[in-house]
Amino acid sequence: MKPIAQTDDEAKTVALLRAIAHPARFRIVKLLAARDTCVCGDLVDALPLAQSTVSEHLKVLKDAGIIRGTIAGPNTCYCLEPAALAWLEHEFGALGSACCGV
Repeated sequence: MKPIAQTDDEAKTVALLRAIAHPARFRIVKLLAARDTCVCGDLVDALPLAQSTVSEHLKVLKDAGIIRGTIAGPNTCYCLEPAALAWLEHEFGALGSACCGV
């Protein structure tokens, strides 16, 4: 099977989608969307996962550029990266405008 050649824009979109495709990471994104910022401990309390597992998921999301974090004393506060969300909205908006109108 031949690999599909991707444009840089396609590769960026696929990377963002891969990062949020995991159920726990999608839930983290939804939790962060419901708040302005979030401390990691709050996320651990909201998920049925160990703190280390939540941290790993946060790292994947941060590496993909979906979230950003700032150190605030002993806690790390995370929030969504507006540019990443705008990118996905633009990509999916382009798909919707290509629809046949049904």
